[in-house]
Amino acid sequence: MDANILMQALSFDFVQNALFAGVLISIAAGIIGSLVVVNRLTFLAGGIAHSSYGGIGLAIFLGIPILFGATLFAVLTAVFIAFITQYNKTRIDSIIGMMWALGMAVGIIFVDLTPGYNVDLMSYLFGSIIAVSNEDILYMLVLDCLVILLVTIFYKEILAVSYDSEFAKLRGISVRFFYTLILILAALCVVAAIRVVGLILVIALLTIPTYLAEFFASRLSTMMIISSLFALFFTISGLLISYFYDISSGASIIIVGVVTLFIVKVIKR
Repeated sequence: MDANILMQALSFDFVQNALFAGVLISIAAGIIGSLVVVNRLTFLAGGIAHSSYGGIGLAIFLGIPILFGATLFAVLTAVFIAFITQYNKTRIDSIIGMMWALGMAVGIIFVDLTPGYNVDLMSYLFGSIIAVSNEDILYMLVLDCLVILLVTIFYKEILAVSYDSEFAKLRGISVRFFYTLILILAALCVVAAIRVVGLILVIALLTIPTYLAEFFASRLSTMMIISSLFALFFTISGLLISYFYDISSGASIIIVGVVTLFIVKVIKR
């Protein structure tokens, strides 16, 4: 890539916003992705991600900020899933599948009912990091601060719940509370990442960096840091590829992640 072309690209505000968004979402994805993978919540996070489309459709229908609608829907879904899975673990897959489909269906119906809507829904399905707004960046910044603050304060409790919930319960730690907290943080991270990679690909951004980090880390805190660095590498590389070759940024980011995972696995073997 020509250095002059790269410097010219960096002079554009939308490219600067995209880079800033990439850094911010990588931090959240690395930390929350580690918790999602360690607690084996990937499928649950996927259900939350697709359910949030209902909030996007509702926001478009009511004319309210899309981020607000998606966040509200995602958090409510996370709380509902946490409640259900705590009391009825025999049908978790069926419940998540139902919420997955219901959220998508509700979103589609609300969009269909909205007269003359002109929102680019593809950017929410597959991501468009170049189109992030100042509002999106502020959301990601607040999310990063919240995630870092909560994980720092409750690190020992989260660690105990993630690796041995029975031991944590015996130590008097509220497993239900921290389980719900992890799902709510995952929901917020999903909403933030939708603008970057889209809700279809958001789970890949949460899981691939952590899968890679597991090769190099034996502690949860180290895994979070390495995972964030991998996520940052994926987002920046994918952004540059999408800019220079005029292809989808979300897909580019995930392809870089998958290729990196494949290379690391081959080298490790």
